[in-house]
Amino acid sequence: MAVGDARVIRLHAGAPAGPAAGRQASQDGASQDRASQDRASQDRAGPAWARVDTGAVPAGRSPSASGSTAAPAEQAVPAARPDWHRPDWERALAGGLAFLRRRVAGDYEVDEFGFDPDLTRQVLVPSLRPLYSRWFRVEVQGMHNVPDTGGALVVANHSGTLPLDSLMTAVALADHHPAHRCLRMLGADLVFRLPVLGPLARKAGHTLACSSDAARLLGAGELVGVWPEGFKGVGKLFSDRYKLQRFGRGGFVGAALRTGVPIVPCSIVGAEEIYPMLGNAKTLARLLGLPYFPLTPTFPWLGPLGAVPLPSKWLIEFGEPIETAALGSAAADDPMLVFNITDQVRETIQSALYRLLLQRRSVFR
Repeated sequence: MAVGDARVIRLHAGAPAGPAAGRQASQDGASQDRASQDRASQDRAGPAWARVDTGAVPAGRSPSASGSTAAPAEQAVPAARPDWHRPDWERALAGGLAFLRRRVAGDYEVDEFGFDPDLTRQVLVPSLRPLYSRWFRVEVQGMHNVPDTGGALVVANHSGTLPLDSLMTAVALADHHPAHRCLRMLGADLVFRLPVLGPLARKAGHTLACSSDAARLLGAGELVGVWPEGFKGVGKLFSDRYKLQRFGRGGFVGAALRTGVPIVPCSIVGAEEIYPMLGNAKTLARLLGLPYFPLTPTFPWLGPLGAVPLPSKWLIEFGEPIETAALGSAAADDPMLVFNITDQVRETIQSALYRLLLQRRSVFR
C-alpha cells in the first residue's frame, strides 16, 4: 500500500461527521488522484536510478511544512547506478585501471613460490578464457567433488602435444568452482627453463614436480594439480589417443598420504585432437633438446599457422575424491599401498575417459 493511501485511510478513521468531513473527504480524494497520477508518471519514467531531477517527492519524505504536496523546489537525488547494470567494457576498463594502480603502487603479494594471485586472476586467466569458452567450448562435470577449502591433489590425464589441457583445467577451477580456486600445478623442469613461459609459470603459482614442493603446497591448504604421464602422455601418437601411459612410481600418492589430503581424479576429453601427432622427429628433438618434435597434419608444414589448435569439443570431469587422511602419514612408506592407490587412480581416470567419449557426439561438437 502506498504512503498516500495509508494517509487517506488514517484521516478517514479519525475524521468528524458533518459538512467539514465532506469538504475534507473531497480534498483527500483530490490529493489521492494527484498522488495516483504522480505514481503513474513515475512508473512510465522507469526505475528509480534512471530518473533524474523529476521534482517528485521521494517515497518516505513528508510534504513541506506549508502543506503543499507538489514540492516543486525539491529535486530528487538520483540513486547510484548499480555496478551490475554497467556495460561490460566499462567494468573491464575500471578493473584494468585498478589493476594498473595496484601494480604501480606495489599493492600486491607474491608467495615464496613466486605466485602472484593478482596477476593470475586479472591477466593470465582472462587471456585463456576465449580459448576455453569459444574455441574448445569446455563443459565441466563433477565440480562439487573438488573441496572448497583445504589441500587437495587433482590428478589428470595428459595429452595434446602441447599441454593446453592443464591450462584449461586451471581456467575451469578459477571460473566455475564455487570458491574460484587457483590450481597450483607441478611441472617438468623444462617448463621453467624456457625464457618467457618459465617466469609466467612461476607467477601463476606452478612449481617443479617434486615431492618436497608438493608436500609444502598441500600442507599449506593449496589445490595442487599433477599430470603423472608427463611427456609420455602429452607427446604420444594420435593412434594411442585416450590410452593412459604409465603413471610413474606414484610420487604424487606419497605426497597426498604424507599430508592427508584427498586425491581427485580428473578426466579430460578433447585435448587429444587439437594437434593430432602423426610422427615424432626424434633426431631433430635431440638436437633441440626437446623430449619430442611433433609432426602433425599442419605442423611444421604451415609454419606458424600450424600452431593453431583444432577446435575440438572438450569435456572435463572431476571424479569422486579418494580420501587418504585415515591411512596416516606412515602409509607413504608402504610401497604396495602406494602402488595400489596409484593403480586405482589410473583405472578411475581411464574408465571415465571411455564414458566421456561415449557422451561426446563428435570430435568437434
